[in-house]
Amino acid sequence: MRNISDIIEGYLKTIIEEEQNGVIEIKRNEVADKFQCVPSQINYVIKTRFTVERGYAVESKRGGGGYIRIFRIQTNSHKELIEHIVGSIQEGASLTMAEDVVYRLIEEDVVSERESRLILAAVDRTTINQPLPERDVTRGRILQAMLLTLLYEQMN
Repeated sequence: MRNISDIIEGYLKTIIEEEQNGVIEIKRNEVADKFQCVPSQINYVIKTRFTVERGYAVESKRGGGGYIRIFRIQTNSHKELIEHIVGSIQEGASLTMAEDVVYRLIEEDVVSERESRLILAAVDRTTINQPLPERDVTRGRILQAMLLTLLYEQMN
């Protein structure tokens, strides 16, 4: 059974896909009213499901006429996407960041389900048995190496 966060995420993604430019502006309270939830639930969904790692950018304006703008970050090719991700994990990657990156790679048809499971197994906290922050640095390096391998495989 899907929880309310999954339903809200699906609703927002559907609206984004329907827009020609891939950009939506929402009012947090209006979406909360639609789903009969508290506005902080909308904040949670946006903060956790519409991240840069998942391919989204979020802007907000506070105040009476405030809004939240969500837009899909478009890349021109798999190469550009991989290069963008590699650049974003230079300092390391938390497990959540790595999972979000893999989720995006699946969505964009860069990796298969099997490849995604292999990547996630390699970067799991039980595999990288180190304390923080070394674990996140190591995870970032492993993820970068795997992505660069994918990039070079696609170029050949």
